[in-house]
Amino acid sequence: MNLNTLAWRNLWRHKRRTLITASSIAFGVLLAVTFTGAGDYFYTRMIDAGANMGMGHITIAAPDFNRAPSSKKYLQRTEQLQQQLMQLDGIKSSMARIQGQAMFASAHKSIGGMFFAVDPEQENAENNLFIKAMVEGKMPVTASDKTIVLGVDLARKLKLTMGKKVVYTTTDKQGDIVSAIARVGGLFQTGSNEIDSAVALLPLHSVQKVLSYQQDEVSVIAVILHDQRHSHQLRDEMKKMNSFAHTEVLNWQQTQPDLAGMIAVDKSSNYISQLLIALLVAAGILNTMLMSVLERKREFGVMMALGLSPQSLFALVMLESFWLAVLGLIIGTIVTIPWYLFMSQTGIDLSAAYGDGFSFGGVLLDTVFKIRLFEESITAILIGLFTLSLCAGAYPAWRAGRVPPVESLKTI
Repeated sequence: MNLNTLAWRNLWRHKRRTLITASSIAFGVLLAVTFTGAGDYFYTRMIDAGANMGMGHITIAAPDFNRAPSSKKYLQRTEQLQQQLMQLDGIKSSMARIQGQAMFASAHKSIGGMFFAVDPEQENAENNLFIKAMVEGKMPVTASDKTIVLGVDLARKLKLTMGKKVVYTTTDKQGDIVSAIARVGGLFQTGSNEIDSAVALLPLHSVQKVLSYQQDEVSVIAVILHDQRHSHQLRDEMKKMNSFAHTEVLNWQQTQPDLAGMIAVDKSSNYISQLLIALLVAAGILNTMLMSVLERKREFGVMMALGLSPQSLFALVMLESFWLAVLGLIIGTIVTIPWYLFMSQTGIDLSAAYGDGFSFGGVLLDTVFKIRLFEESITAILIGLFTLSLCAGAYPAWRAGRVPPVESLKTI
């Protein structure tokens, strides 16, 4: 009988103990999938939501625009740059936008805020959070319309309703103060008071005329990716292209450092939680294997007296740990798949606790708790728990091979 078969049979000499230990590994799989899946889902949603709020996963802007935004800093040849962008793999869309500060005034009040000038032909609910959050009216039909879309709280403070006039005042490319009139064509409500009370959308060409921009001049080009995890790679690839030599190419971590910092802190706490769970699982495996070795001390002595080498005895106990890990992972996979399918497709609605939405790092999120796993996360969980199980069995295996046969046989 070879060691592999013997190790498998040894596991079932104490069925209850084996099943309990395998179940602890399975529970570790379930928790690891839940914690990691929640992180993969929410981090992706936060990053995508932040990108759709104006700057994209990757932002192309004039040098130093991100540090100190100004109408004096602008891009040229934007259509050519966008054509170059769409030739790269991994890019979903790109939008030319003008971003700036303005004073919005009605007959009743004046309020400072931020505006985004957008081209309706390039924007949609998938790449623009404000369009998705529209609750009344509609977006401008063309980039030359003289309409404005306001956050509901901003419109309320200005005492504006649909069709009313609003005057916005800002500075043009020469630094001169300029003003224009627009009519309220729509309202959006993201659920974040900070956003709904300070942001407005304007047609791109109308704002270009006000700021004395040419038709191919904008503040930024917001680039939306199919997968936000490739932002570093694509940013570095763009920087090497001659077309972007005189521009500033930044990924979302650079344009939204607060969000990046909060995600990094949350990831760290998530990793610590998973480490504690892993240590508990390892302790259970270590306890099971060590008890098994101590109970079979005389048995091991007889086997060594009959010619089994310490190395073979070490391999035997390690094979028992191997099969225990395999069994635990199989049970864990069977238990976790239904849970993962439910949580990835349906999730748990937390609106009763958080209302219609809540923000994280200034980014609005929905209230449905879901999980999602990337391929590398699945691989990390399986390899991590499997390796942990083997490591937990290493000490008992080493202990089994160190006791001399004579010492083991003294108690017989």
